[in-house]
Amino acid sequence: MTKNEGMLKGLVIGLLAGGAVGAILALLYAPKSGKELRADLRERADEFRDDAEEYLSAVKSKAGDIVTEAKKKSDNLISDAKRKADTLLVDAENVLKDARQKAGPLTEEAAKVKNAVKAGVDAFRDERRRS
Repeated sequence: MTKNEGMLKGLVIGLLAGGAVGAILALLYAPKSGKELRADLRERADEFRDDAEEYLSAVKSKAGDIVTEAKKKSDNLISDAKRKADTLLVDAENVLKDARQKAGPLTEEAAKVKNAVKAGVDAFRDERRRS
């Protein structure tokens, strides 16, 4: 709930409560008989209850709308994230594939150099043993 919605809720509740208190005070100070006063109080209480029920109904409806909207947004975010993750994985696989292709000839050359160095070291050891 945003700050404005909270303020609006407080304002509506304050207006309803203030209206009810004002109506009760007006009835108490009005020169009416006890029977008329009780009837008026009952009528005002019914009006207040009806207003409160309407307000609660509106709040429930608004809350349902907010929940539905939040679910839609979260579903969209999740599907967006999945789509982006899939794209990143495909891109990463392509980069790795390219790197392997480019490194292939270098790896073969490195193996040749390694074998040549090993052959040279072995030849050196053989000569040393003979001497």
